[in-house]
Amino acid sequence: MAEVLVVTSKIKKMIKEQGDCNTSGETIQVLSDAVAALCKRGIENARADGRKTVMARDVNFDHL
Repeated sequence: MAEVLVVTSKIKKMIKEQGDCNTSGETIQVLSDAVAALCKRGIENARADGRKTVMARDVNFDHL
């Protein structure tokens, strides 16, 4: 199991408040994997631009 990069309690609270739904443990790992993928994309884009700082523009949300 990969490292969890999201705050589980905050995710569960948001899902409960916004949708009155419960959250499975697998959901937390899937969200964490998505965050890791976005970070990796940001790193690649920053490096491609010759920077060592990941900026908001490096993380692309066009597919959402």
